[in-house]
Amino acid sequence: MFRARMSQPSPTTTPEGSVPAGSLREAIEIKRVRGEVFSMRDAVAIVVPLCTHLHQAHKHEGNSRFFVYPSILVHGKAGTELDFDRARALPSHERDRAVIAPECRKGELGDDRASVFAVGAILYELVTGESIGPGMRRPSEINPKLPPSIEVVLGKALVADPKHRPHDLAALAQALHHLAPAGSMPPPAADESHLDHEDGFDVDVSLSMLPPAPVGRPVQAVVSAIDPGPPSSRARPAAAPLPDLSNADPTVRLAATKARLEADPRPRYVVVKLGMDHGPFSAVELLQQIASHSFTSEHLLRDTLSGEEKKLEEWPDFTLFAHQAHLNREIKQERKALEKVVTAERHRAQWKVLLGVTLLGLVIAGGAGYWLNERNRSLNEQKLRAEEASNVDAEGALSGKTEGKAPGGGPMPGGGGGGKYPVVAGGGSCESAKRKYVEDYTAQGVPPDLTAGAYTGVLANGAYLNSCGVPSHMAVSVCAAVQNGRAVGVTVRTTPSNPGIESCVRGQVMQKSFPSHPRMDVVTTTFAAN
Repeated sequence: MFRARMSQPSPTTTPEGSVPAGSLREAIEIKRVRGEVFSMRDAVAIVVPLCTHLHQAHKHEGNSRFFVYPSILVHGKAGTELDFDRARALPSHERDRAVIAPECRKGELGDDRASVFAVGAILYELVTGESIGPGMRRPSEINPKLPPSIEVVLGKALVADPKHRPHDLAALAQALHHLAPAGSMPPPAADESHLDHEDGFDVDVSLSMLPPAPVGRPVQAVVSAIDPGPPSSRARPAAAPLPDLSNADPTVRLAATKARLEADPRPRYVVVKLGMDHGPFSAVELLQQIASHSFTSEHLLRDTLSGEEKKLEEWPDFTLFAHQAHLNREIKQERKALEKVVTAERHRAQWKVLLGVTLLGLVIAGGAGYWLNERNRSLNEQKLRAEEASNVDAEGALSGKTEGKAPGGGPMPGGGGGGKYPVVAGGGSCESAKRKYVEDYTAQGVPPDLTAGAYTGVLANGAYLNSCGVPSHMAVSVCAAVQNGRAVGVTVRTTPSNPGIESCVRGQVMQKSFPSHPRMDVVTTTFAAN
């Protein structure tokens, strides 16, 4: 029944650990690679004889306690046998560790109750291709063609608390045989009621690792005797190949894992944070806490059903969500940091624009002030030049006569003889007006003449130049012969020459009013170019 030692061919390696050649673990992994699982008949053919062997082994004096997992089970045509020499070492393969009963995972060798748990876990993996633990699904969810009674048997075998788990391996072998009677020889007769209660205790399936059945779904009891029926009715196809999500998109993997975890609504998870227990939480509540960053990968997570406790990052299912939550937290922090940088840059840009606008305004204001100052200075210079260049001919007469002149050429203080002055018709030039003007008077009774400033004040105001659009770079010379308060002759010269502007300025001067005096006076005003 038991081999002294397994042969030691070269083992193979999977992502979960090393797989001994010729072991049941190797047979399971080969099926997994192919996307296949064991049929119900093939699985029963393995676990029923195994139960009988383990039942006898636990009765053997000195060898009654040991571990059971697929890597130390020799699998072949002769059946599945235990490598007893290796049955006292904890497994290294991850899926083998899931088979070990919760009370034995710290190294304590298992009794018959631990073997009941191991057989149930092996059967679950054979027909579903998955391991037991957080997020496990009921077999019917994976393969609806499995007999409903398998969930009843597994629910009892996979009770996490050994005090409420059955210990009768013979009764378990009998119940498993009924799942597929054609799969194995009938085991020795046993009382299957021991799977429900024995020796003053009842099996509590509410403590089973198997998730509870959905509400409203009937649970079929184990039948002690089943008619095998025709071979066609006994044959059950294998479950559909399980999808490989190892290379799937993280979102798809998270969604699939979340769906598995939510299948078990029991509050079974406790998180140790800052030395205090938080919970228990259901899987959904725990995922929400992880997503809100209340719990991180470094916090301890304890499964109250199995009693297993380790860091959250060491639980294969929950570490996916912890890692995703960590990434989301980093993304949010990076986004906040980026927003701060963008805001700071925006503020700096706004200040730069404001400073630039301010400087531009100051430059424009300074330029405008400079232009106004230069313009006023230019106008003042023009006025000054006009006043300096103005010349009022105040001679006593334009006829060339010198009678009535005072010594030095000035007019006589007395009134002119006769008191009459020739009147020149307007409209000519300054020079023609002077030629027409002939004054015959005596030295007596000559009235005093007007001052040069009286006439200069009229022509020196260059506002009338603006009406004609005289540019600042143009010099203008105006000669006006004035008699009786009006210009009777005007000559305008521009540099550079511009007949249009000269005509316009001449018209402006002809329209002006001057101080009135019967004698003719000649006024010359020059506006220099800027």
